[in-house]
Amino acid sequence: MTDVGSWVVEAVRSLGYVGIALLMCLENLFPPLPSELIMPLAGVLAADGDLTLAGVIVAGTVGSLAGQSAWFELGRRLGERRIRAFAARHGRWMAVSPEDLDHARDWLNRHGAAALVLGRLVPTVRTLISLPAGMAGIPWWQFLTYSAVGTTAWTAGLAIAGYVLQSRFTRIRDVMGPVSTAVLALLLGWYVWRVLTYDRRLRLRPRGTA
Repeated sequence: MTDVGSWVVEAVRSLGYVGIALLMCLENLFPPLPSELIMPLAGVLAADGDLTLAGVIVAGTVGSLAGQSAWFELGRRLGERRIRAFAARHGRWMAVSPEDLDHARDWLNRHGAAALVLGRLVPTVRTLISLPAGMAGIPWWQFLTYSAVGTTAWTAGLAIAGYVLQSRFTRIRDVMGPVSTAVLALLLGWYVWRVLTYDRRLRLRPRGTA
């Protein structure tokens, strides 16, 4: 298993549901720590008898909502102008440009509150949608309600996948080693691609498009 995968497993074994919640909160604040790795590993531990599947899903959802709420509140407090300026200055290394924020905002405008459900299932939008939701002044109760639906579906799907995989194999290392390596390699490749093509994507993207 990768070092990161082993670290996730040990953190969850040591801290239990609190560890899952903390990791998923961090995943929403610092996306390079992927939920695609955290939740399947937690599901594997549930199948191994250390945790319950329902508890894993609840902990992952609560942690995710905590991280999403931080971005939502940031959007409410800072507003669009200051957030766009920050993205323009530091967007290359965050792999997020002002146009990516526009895309998330347009997604929100196009789909309304349902975007908070659908957006949790879409890469990039899943992380960014909380910011424009905060900037748009969506009520807290609505943000949390719709986000909880989409987030629960996402965390449950990942946890159940890990649970089902482990139920068919005898050792965590045999199952999750290749999987966690592949997930991290794909995410690292995606991040490097976003950094290297940042200027090109800005030039090619017509101003004001989603």
